Amino acid sequence: MEFNMSVRDTVILTGKLSISLNGELVRETKNLVVTAGKTWIAARMKDTSTVMTHMGVGTGTTAAVIANTDLETVTGARLALSVSGGTPVANVITYAATFPAGAHTAAITEAGIFTAVTSGTMLARTVFTVVNKGASDSMTISWDVTIS
Repeated sequence: MEFNMSVRDTVILTGKLSISLNGELVRETKNLVVTAGKTWIAARMKDTSTVMTHMGVGTGTTAAVIANTDLETVTGARLALSVSGGTPVANVITYAATFPAGAHTAAITEAGIFTAVTSGTMLARTVFTVVNKGASDSMTISWDVTIS
């Protein structure tokens, strides 16, 4: 049997999130899909039915690393997220969550996607330049995860 070493197919996971404050885009940044997130994706191909359900934010400033399993400094409870259109489009899934006025008031610098409101598996984490969310501000994070 002949094995063709010249064929190479690489799967790459990338993510980008957009942060809006009171309807105005204030930040766009890339994310890191962490080891636990990659393991979760592989498990989905076998038999894991758990889905990503929540997004969290925090005030941590340490760079995201592949071994992260949670945010560095959590601010408020994780919120339920939605999937744009209900399903992935082509090779992109878009998650979104809105952090309403009166909640998560802080100098937000990190965000993550999770399978549960507490603990659970983290798919991805990002650290970004501060977004000051005041008590009267509503903040929406739209997060694209692309498999290419």
